[in-house]
Amino acid sequence: MRGNERKHQHNRGVKSSLRGAEKDYRALLAAAKKDEAAKALPGVHSAYDKAVKFKVITRATANRKKSRLAIALARLK
Repeated sequence: MRGNERKHQHNRGVKSSLRGAEKDYRALLAAAKKDEAAKALPGVHSAYDKAVKFKVITRATANRKKSRLAIALARLK
């Protein structure tokens, strides 16, 4: 397998796990489980930071998404 294809497959896996983590977090917000969502948020932030470290996504994209997730938690009543 060429290096390009191997990296492509790795990046797809990382992005898929990011989407899954964000989906689970947003499901907690939708269910109004603020305490559980607050506990899950650092894990989601960590996943985005790791994706940046491996250059799967850019720093700006990760920061934007982390900010919007934190704001969503703050707006939850």
